[in-house]
Amino acid sequence: MSAATLTPERTTTPVQTYAPPPVPRPTRERLLSLDVFRGMTIAGMLLVNDPGTWSAIYPPLEHATWNGWTPTDLIFPFFLFIAGITTHLSLEARRARGDDEGALIRQVVRRGMLIFLVGLLVNGFPYFTWTAIDGIANPTFVERVVDRLHHWRIMGVLQRIGLAYTFSALLTFRTTLKQQVVILATLLFGYWFAMTLLPVPPNGFLGVDVLNTPPETLAAYFDRLLLDWGKYGNHLWINSLTWDPEGPFSTIPAIGTAMLGVICGRWIRSPRSLSERLTGMFAVGSIAMMAGLMWHWSFPINKSLWTSSYVLFTAGMAAVALATCMWIIDEHRVTGWTKPFVIYGMNPLIAFAGSGIMARLIYSILKVESDGKPIALETWIYQTFYASWLEPRNASLLFAITFVLVWLGILWVLHRRRIFFKL
Repeated sequence: MSAATLTPERTTTPVQTYAPPPVPRPTRERLLSLDVFRGMTIAGMLLVNDPGTWSAIYPPLEHATWNGWTPTDLIFPFFLFIAGITTHLSLEARRARGDDEGALIRQVVRRGMLIFLVGLLVNGFPYFTWTAIDGIANPTFVERVVDRLHHWRIMGVLQRIGLAYTFSALLTFRTTLKQQVVILATLLFGYWFAMTLLPVPPNGFLGVDVLNTPPETLAAYFDRLLLDWGKYGNHLWINSLTWDPEGPFSTIPAIGTAMLGVICGRWIRSPRSLSERLTGMFAVGSIAMMAGLMWHWSFPINKSLWTSSYVLFTAGMAAVALATCMWIIDEHRVTGWTKPFVIYGMNPLIAFAGSGIMARLIYSILKVESDGKPIALETWIYQTFYASWLEPRNASLLFAITFVLVWLGILWVLHRRRIFFKL
């Protein structure tokens, strides 16, 4: 017998390897409070923009005359702040999906231009002058169109949102937090120095000496330089024709408001617990508010100029207000009251643009006969159904609330049909 036959047979069993189960990708955190906060700002914007009569308004629903602030002066910067937050969250989500960086930049530029264009089209509606035209007794339709072109306001709320969104997104696209803070400080301090230390053409007065004279500020000078085209028309705000509250120069610090929203968005997206994030927002927001109030002593809080102190103060207020919403809605799940604001927050562009067109129609264009003379449809509705039984300020407020509710109904129908207009 050979040795080979004495050797036990060796059998080999294939070794099975088990790969660990794939780690699930973290789900994107959906904070209901962001939609609610955005919806509250849009509803608030409609409330203050559409009273029954401008001669009877409760003071908190009016803008500050010049320096200072009211709750109404918080609405616009709150919207820019939340736009900055959602911009950061959206871009980071698309990056996580592997979207091309060039495609993201093109999307930002395209979206900003479309928002600007929508605002421009809302300003021009109905694209002809519907009132009497100076120097022309019986104007033809073409003459009405030409006159409208000569007085078509170029800037506005949506236009400022489009510009602030675009530049804040591009300035924070691939920059670190430290770089973003440096850019933000440059914008705010640079605007402060320019508005106060530079001489304002053509008179040469220092900016600080004319800050309380709206047509004489450096911002007003650039408004006229860029938007008053002489024989080709004045394209400034119709209520002043010498300066624009959403003018080009004062849009520079508004970019800072959106950038502060982006920085807040970075914090919200961090892996920290919700409680820790809320604590940070309350703390930093309170510090920003105090810094803005202190800056007010040398560069007054002013919405029309969008001063640097206004940027810090309103961004701090927005951070605290949003943190409060997050604490109530996302931390403690008290959500029974949120549905109307979610509906407003899911379709903000339709709400703002559509309500603006409706307001133009009923406040200015559509007329009805009353006591033998034509009056605006809005005036007739207000006098018939509100002022006839209520004190003027209450009647005006109830009309504004009705306007907000009408648009809630319109948006509710769109929401149920899953119609959302996104650029």
